[in-house]
Amino acid sequence: MKTKTLIFLLSGCILTLSILVIGQFFINRQTLSHSPALQLKVAELKAVARVDSVRLENIKRVLAVINRFNPRMPESVKTAIASEISAASMKYENLDIDLLCATITHESAFTWNPQVISPAGAMGLMQVMPATGKFLARIEGVEWTTAQETLLDPVISIRLGSRYLSSLIEIYEIDGGLAAYNGGGSMAARWIRMNKADGVLYEETQNYVPAVLSLYQEFRELN
Repeated sequence: MKTKTLIFLLSGCILTLSILVIGQFFINRQTLSHSPALQLKVAELKAVARVDSVRLENIKRVLAVINRFNPRMPESVKTAIASEISAASMKYENLDIDLLCATITHESAFTWNPQVISPAGAMGLMQVMPATGKFLARIEGVEWTTAQETLLDPVISIRLGSRYLSSLIEIYEIDGGLAAYNGGGSMAARWIRMNKADGVLYEETQNYVPAVLSLYQEFRELN
């Protein structure tokens, strides 16, 4: 008898709870349908969730590239770099993480070493020259101490380098922007005026553009 009573009570509780849940569901739907402000808030939350999802996927993909070329890099540095690349790709419409990863891979001589310095004096992951870096730092509101301290910080290197690359691509499109990033804007402009004829660019730049584009295609095909 006690068992039957208990079952009866539990059934009653479950039924009551079900009625309350269903009622609350319809109340919420009714409230939502009559509240533009609430609808807007829900839409905003969904948008934030989508952005976070894209950001996490971007970071995951960048980490895979870093681990391929520099697996010994400290995890905290990897994450900071991946986060900055993701942020840059979302900030600039003409950049994506694959193009940024391709540029960094080539600029760092396939090392992804934040401390790399070229014989010409370009520094960091995106091989920014000190004079260019100082100018870009002022635009970006980045504190400039010394060239080494600023440009060998991988997050700052990506922030400044991506700003510079984006501005060049906006003027010269992707291949011209890459040519300008490596060999200068005046030469890239001349190359474009001459229908991208051979012999206009420096030999290094003429090799640089297809090399970065090849890496870009490779990274895109991985996803």
